[in-house]
Amino acid sequence: MVPKASEIRKRDGRIVVFQQEKITTAISKAIADVKHEDLRLARKLSDEVVKLVSRRFKGKTPGVEDVQDVVEEVLIKNGHVEVAKAYILYRRGRAEIREFKKFYDVIDDLKLGVNATKVLKTRYLLRNEEGHIIETPTQMFRRVARAIAKADGLHDRKSDMGKTEEEFYQVMADREFLPNSPTLMNADTQLGQLSACFVLPVEDSIEGIFGAIGQMAIIHKSGGGTGFSFSRLRPKGDVVGSTKGIASGPVSFMRVFDIATDVIKQGGRRRGANMGILHVTHPDILEFISAKSEEGKFVNFNISVAVTDEFMKAVLKDAQYDLVNPRTGEVEKRLRAKDVLDLIVMTAWKSGDPGLIFIDEINRHNPTPNLGLIESTNPCGEQPLLSYESCNLGSINLAKMVNGDDVDWRKLRRVVKTAVHFLDNVIDVNKYPSPEIEKLTKTNRKIGLGVMGFADMLIQLRVPYNSEKGLAIGAKVMKFIDEEAKKESAELGRKRGSFRGFEKSIWKDKGLHTLRNAAMTTIAPTGSISIVGGCSSGIEPLFAIAFVRNVMSGTRLLEIQPLFEQFVRKRGLYNEEMMSQIAKTGSIQNLKELPKDFKKVFVTALDIAPEWHVRIQAAFQKHVDNAVSKTVNLPADATPDDVRKVLWLAYKLKCKGVTVYRYGCRSEQVLYVGPMLEKKMIGEGYASADSEYAGGCPVGTCPF
Repeated sequence: MVPKASEIRKRDGRIVVFQQEKITTAISKAIADVKHEDLRLARKLSDEVVKLVSRRFKGKTPGVEDVQDVVEEVLIKNGHVEVAKAYILYRRGRAEIREFKKFYDVIDDLKLGVNATKVLKTRYLLRNEEGHIIETPTQMFRRVARAIAKADGLHDRKSDMGKTEEEFYQVMADREFLPNSPTLMNADTQLGQLSACFVLPVEDSIEGIFGAIGQMAIIHKSGGGTGFSFSRLRPKGDVVGSTKGIASGPVSFMRVFDIATDVIKQGGRRRGANMGILHVTHPDILEFISAKSEEGKFVNFNISVAVTDEFMKAVLKDAQYDLVNPRTGEVEKRLRAKDVLDLIVMTAWKSGDPGLIFIDEINRHNPTPNLGLIESTNPCGEQPLLSYESCNLGSINLAKMVNGDDVDWRKLRRVVKTAVHFLDNVIDVNKYPSPEIEKLTKTNRKIGLGVMGFADMLIQLRVPYNSEKGLAIGAKVMKFIDEEAKKESAELGRKRGSFRGFEKSIWKDKGLHTLRNAAMTTIAPTGSISIVGGCSSGIEPLFAIAFVRNVMSGTRLLEIQPLFEQFVRKRGLYNEEMMSQIAKTGSIQNLKELPKDFKKVFVTALDIAPEWHVRIQAAFQKHVDNAVSKTVNLPADATPDDVRKVLWLAYKLKCKGVTVYRYGCRSEQVLYVGPMLEKKMIGEGYASADSEYAGGCPVGTCPF
């Protein structure tokens, strides 16, 4: 009997262990492309492949191409001609991907896509002093896992840090869970700053303002983003006591923050990002609302108005409300609330800014009210924080949490448990930008566990995004994650001690005896990490079914949503002409040749009525401690009244904030479809996206 092949030669010359499972998986995917998945048949065929390879290469080491040739031969010999065609197309596609990857100088040992490889190169993989990449994706995940696992030893010298490292490594390498960008960038490096989100105070003095700019610079250099409330600054025209001069107001100082961000950039690997918030009662509120109405102004800021319940009630009553000088506490004037909201609606319709922050709703859920009110959030609005707090985020890939026709609850529970452990460890091994941030972060130990790939999960379950069932699945999944996260946090609290502010927190009043973290769940935008994870962004719907990706200067690749391609191949509907047609608009809703069930499941952000965006956000918010980042994408022909309806629905459904973006309201976007294609001459008439766009806000102001 001929012994089985034990080694295989990779394309780069490395000799590695021969793994039959990889052959079985490849054959299984080819079978699934033309009919229902049949693991038993795939295994039977791979057994035949192994026998043939072992006989032909007895005493020698076969190469990858040798084995793939045998796979094709076995498939054809056994009468599986269509499966063989699918396998050949897959093989050809992988060859094209490898050719593109050569430009990136990255050894891709995880078989990621072209775009994921580019993101890893530009953002995450370590370089030497000459700027050359010195690690592979596998080594990156190993570096991160090893660094974060070390925190176990701080709490228990007898802990098995090797076991923890392996758990952390596996969930990342399998792309079941990925932490925020600074953790991937900076773990086990000299910089060592691992958090994504910071809120800094802006005090009403030159020293306070420029002190905040200095701290912002340090944070941006390390890859973090910052949020500010400018509500404490005296209004324009107010007296400056020390010089008897005239104050220039919050908006003028925001320009200084914006320019400083332009100069610094975040660690040289992504541009700076800020959130600027002004309370609706500030005397300069009208100037603030219009600050971004002229394109090109405050490009490093998302801006939001902090509105109160009292203000929203005044709008309903068509009443006036007070504008209060923060320096004196005195009422300076009164405005008609409806006029202010109308200005917010009109400027948001024109430019996508400002958003709204429902500040009372945020503080109703403030876990540590004894430490003060929350005034601001991080750049994308999902992380309300006290001044000097930071938070580290991570997202579970829901696309990998499906088993057949149901959610894989057992797997999801395991990943939640590992993710909470991971994120809590980050707090202990993190290198903080300032003593104040370290103190408050370790006092409250907030973490932000969220999700990505929600749209992919719904597609696998054959559930439309814009449906009652879609809402129910979102709520059920997030409720499960939130409950399991609290269980793990309570267990960590029992072993390591609760967060320092636990006794005076809201959790103590809710009957909990221990809790390691003051907040546990968040829904963040997941641009870069969802590209690495190979899934849709956050809880956003798909942004296109097929489109052209600008992967590098002068090079564009046609991308087809993988699940869509798989489904149409199974039904024998795939053809290149149709894919090209879809890529013109990104949508399939006008294709007569596709069945209705396809069209219901494969919907894009612009196919969906605005209310469904808000309802999905609200469904998740019910089971999230912090907040939810979600862009309500509106079509180009949406009206100001459509924007107004979105804002009111978000308020009524108890969202903590809301952001709208009317497609095409800015000339510069990272996504182009429909009429803007001809205007911009992008991608030769195809729907076109920049290399790091994964969904959500199409202007690239959300780099996390």
